[in-house]
Amino acid sequence: MSVWYHVSEAQSAYAAIFLAMGLVLLLPALLDPRNNVHRGLLFAIAIGLSLRYIWWRGSETLAPAGLTWDCLFSWSFFILEAAALMSSISSLVILGRTRSRTAEVDQHQSWWEPAAAPRVAILIATYNEELSVLERTIVGAVASDHPNCEVLVLDDGRRDWLRDYCEDRGTRYLRRPDNKGSKAGNINHALGVLAADPAPPEFVAVLDADFVPHRDFIPRALALFHDSKVGLVQTPQHFFNPDPIQHNLGLSRSYPDEQRFFFDHLQPSRDAWGIAFCCGTSSVIRWDAVQAAGGFPTDSITEDFMLTLALQEIGFRTVYLNEPLTEGLAPEGLKEYVTQRARWCLGLMQIARGRLGPLAKNRLRLRDRWSVMDSVFYWLTTFSFRLAAMTFPLLFWFFNIAVVDASVSDVIRYFGPYIIWVLFVLNFISSGMVVPIVNDVGQLLGAIPITRAAVVGLIKPKGHPFSVTAKGGDRTKVVVQWRLMIPFAVLAALTFAGLLIGIFSDHFAHNDAGDGKVIILFWTLYNLVVLGVTLAVCVELPRIEKHFADQPERVVISVGGALRRVWMTDLTQQSARIRGLALDAGHRLEIKIRGVGVMPATVIESTADGGVLSLSMQPDQYDALLRRLYAEGSVPSITSTRMSGILSDGISRLIRR
Repeated sequence: MSVWYHVSEAQSAYAAIFLAMGLVLLLPALLDPRNNVHRGLLFAIAIGLSLRYIWWRGSETLAPAGLTWDCLFSWSFFILEAAALMSSISSLVILGRTRSRTAEVDQHQSWWEPAAAPRVAILIATYNEELSVLERTIVGAVASDHPNCEVLVLDDGRRDWLRDYCEDRGTRYLRRPDNKGSKAGNINHALGVLAADPAPPEFVAVLDADFVPHRDFIPRALALFHDSKVGLVQTPQHFFNPDPIQHNLGLSRSYPDEQRFFFDHLQPSRDAWGIAFCCGTSSVIRWDAVQAAGGFPTDSITEDFMLTLALQEIGFRTVYLNEPLTEGLAPEGLKEYVTQRARWCLGLMQIARGRLGPLAKNRLRLRDRWSVMDSVFYWLTTFSFRLAAMTFPLLFWFFNIAVVDASVSDVIRYFGPYIIWVLFVLNFISSGMVVPIVNDVGQLLGAIPITRAAVVGLIKPKGHPFSVTAKGGDRTKVVVQWRLMIPFAVLAALTFAGLLIGIFSDHFAHNDAGDGKVIILFWTLYNLVVLGVTLAVCVELPRIEKHFADQPERVVISVGGALRRVWMTDLTQQSARIRGLALDAGHRLEIKIRGVGVMPATVIESTADGGVLSLSMQPDQYDALLRRLYAEGSVPSITSTRMSGILSDGISRLIRR
């Protein structure tokens, strides 16, 4: 007698979830994220599950065609979701490969020998940055290990004090009569001046005013120019301070900055496909290549990406060296953070509509056109879909319009394995950088201005001014970004109100909605969490100067003629903290700091275990300190996620509120 065991729909759905979770637990021990065969397999499965999910959404969860509100909003949301998913699939294809050029650099160091080292001009473009920002970049550039460098400061602010500072430092100072072409125009003016020199440089390095090169930046980047077809070498941007999301959520020690996934993982993957692109600062360019391209393009406010396309059109490649060779200042304010990303978005739309766009008549390869389309679809769909995901559930609570008509078991069966696998693969290759709630907050914060920039840029690509990202300034007070916060506060209030009346009001309960109500309920609860965290980020906390690379070290101090060994922490450009010896405010002493020397110091604040010192340095000591803080060492920023740290840091942030 045979016994047939009947498997219910729910059991079948959960079986798929358990299978995906089992593989997630097993595969990290068997696979290598740097192996392109392993990556290709993992991302092929991710793409298959993505297509399976979106097919189910399009074939089984939409309202019937007709002149109804259900049809209008159900299909509208599906189109936005499908477009965002197609953008995601493009990124998954790119991430299926990766490439490291470190061994190539090691092999081709000093490839020009026995000839003389090539001449390199280091261009530091500046507009309104303070001396405290500029001086560390200039000192770091002057300290390059490459023996044949000239440092040029390109001042679009036309400041006499900066001219005098450059003269004292032995660096070349340039200014122009106008600011035509913004940053690209500033660099092109400098290229024109260099072209008139008796011996123009063979390579040009570009630095933003707040990006400090490490000593080996130029030598390491130059090694890749052994290939005569390489026109530009891009290196990653690392940051010695937390970005607004890290800082305002208290996650600066447990969660990487928002740019880490792009620079540490997406760019190496793009390089493996031959579509890495210039990101402006921290790049080195072959002089003959940029001259042949006619200088930096000025028909897009993202002149860096467009330069890669212009070089490629004339046969010069852009390659990516994934080594921490520069470090800079991340946007410290939320307003600057959002403005910067909206500018990137607008610039990409200008490129897409311009002479080097994917549909224009030019000599770009098919993969270059794909590269532009991938970026355009990212900016156009990701952020608009994030807004839709936050607003469309409100249609159910207030108007009984369901945009997804599905059973819970089907959602588990189709959405569950898809989201589990995609999150696993992305976190497997990136050391846990894709954390759902925090990642969603990062997208939501800029969703409104970025979506607006994407649409406006496609419709009207010309006539938009270049917005400078402000750096430095007073960050010692709590600032509530009301203008940015209000839309999210309204959305959070409506979401919470809809949830309450849907639970407690018979008129709005929609009890006949079946599983649809359960799905919208969980969707709404998730949205409330994301909106709550977003509101917390909009409250900007005070900042003090502190560096990711800061580590306690033993130092010797002289107090009243007696030498004492103590711990030093929180070393900055003007101060340091001493632990292990009781010190009274106003006390004078001497301290010896490694790599800087012996200097007088004054206790400006007494603490329970020591004191905070104000350092009095000679000019050469101050330069040595700047080099130690910014131009030496390895990775200055957090490059992987600590989930336990995120939870504890998040709780600490709530307690401080």
